[in-house]
Amino acid sequence: MNWEYRKEHCIEKLENMELYKKCYTGKNLSSIFLKIGLLINLILITSCGMKLNVSMTGGNVDPRAKTVHVATFSNNATLVNPSLSQNFTNALKDRVQSQTPLSIVDSKNADYILEGEIVTYSITPVAIQGNDVAAMNRLTIAVRVRFKNKFDENQNFEEVISRYSDYLSTLNFTSIESGLVSSINDAIAEEVFKKAFVNW
Repeated sequence: MNWEYRKEHCIEKLENMELYKKCYTGKNLSSIFLKIGLLINLILITSCGMKLNVSMTGGNVDPRAKTVHVATFSNNATLVNPSLSQNFTNALKDRVQSQTPLSIVDSKNADYILEGEIVTYSITPVAIQGNDVAAMNRLTIAVRVRFKNKFDENQNFEEVISRYSDYLSTLNFTSIESGLVSSINDAIAEEVFKKAFVNW
């Protein structure tokens, strides 16, 4: 009787040990898989964040580049808007600062140089009606831009970039001029930025 009891007791103990081993091993494997899954998710989230950061800071900025010089664009247009020179220069500086990690410096020894002049500021009639009266007028601004890349001369360019905005001829131009100019300045600054740093 004692032998049978001991035999059954040993068998039961062995079965319990096997069950414990399976459960313990299963828990370990689950824990390992969980940690691996969390690690993969963390890597994916981090890499996505890095890609987003790169895309938001603009285009082809040479990793060696640290500085950019944005010169004041002089106003050489026949029709002069007194604040246009400073307003356009500021619009271009704002674009570069917000879209690149570059520091703007007052030195022509900078890694990148943007300079030029405003060559056109004109108001012309458009949408002429049957009685030879224009229903719309067009404000046009054109800027000659020179870009120099210290690290790659093939990226250098000189180009005239022009944008315009139409408005009803019945409106008082003086009351809407500031808004029109701001919109056109932003459009030209964006185009300059794309050509200089995104190579569009």
